Amino acid sequence: MPEATGTRRRRRSGRAADAPAPVVDATSTVDERRPVLLSVRDLKAGYGNLPVLHGVSFDVRQGETAVILGLNGAGKSTTVQNLCGARTPWSGTVEFDGRNVTKWSAREAVSSGVVLVPEGRRVFPTLSVERNLLVGSWTQRSRSGWFEQQRERVFDYLPRLRERRNQEAGTLSGGEQQMLAIGRGLMANPKLLIIDEASLGLAPVIVKEIFRIVKELNDDGITVILVEQNVGALEVSDLALVLQKGLVQAEVRGEGLRDSTRLREMLLG
Repeated sequence: MPEATGTRRRRRSGRAADAPAPVVDATSTVDERRPVLLSVRDLKAGYGNLPVLHGVSFDVRQGETAVILGLNGAGKSTTVQNLCGARTPWSGTVEFDGRNVTKWSAREAVSSGVVLVPEGRRVFPTLSVERNLLVGSWTQRSRSGWFEQQRERVFDYLPRLRERRNQEAGTLSGGEQQMLAIGRGLMANPKLLIIDEASLGLAPVIVKEIFRIVKELNDDGITVILVEQNVGALEVSDLALVLQKGLVQAEVRGEGLRDSTRLREMLLG
């Protein structure tokens, strides 16, 4: 009987029975005044018969910036694809804004305010910057004047796009294309903006600019999840989740985020 009771407790906690509890930094503090916007419990997923996620659990509160840190193959992209409807989890639950959305579609996710900026800066190369932004506003097309209003807001965040508004996206630099990908995501009016590998392949000075933009977005009330290998993202984050082998191995908040050396050691195992 004691063993059965222990099993029930593990299941109620939302973690896989054989999964280790994540390390929580002793200096971590949670602002209880912020409601939980995204809640993930015991998420398991993969490709075909290949498991990738083995019971991922975490919460992101409204108005936070969270960074999911992990090396290649840790399950970072798989995690966010299962959050935004690009893939369907094998088991577990995803709740967004108080709703169970575990099996929603990508269209439902975007319409509800969850927008993914995918890895690889997937802009439409033969369309102008402005036309790319127009594509991003498709889910808001019924709102009169929305495109012009939101376009100007995006240009305020990303003034370089205003300068390039009539230029074909394929002729932009890598950093400008990343800015355009973020801008296109903003055109859908996100409550939660997920950016997958924003800094990948960019020069350090451009990476700093991208992270500065993320900080501005967060300051204006947009909840952000960054998927990164770059620990520089910690400078603009409220929460760090270290993902290894399909599990969250550590959750760090507060002063612990300033100790990038320790987090790098966690990351490398």
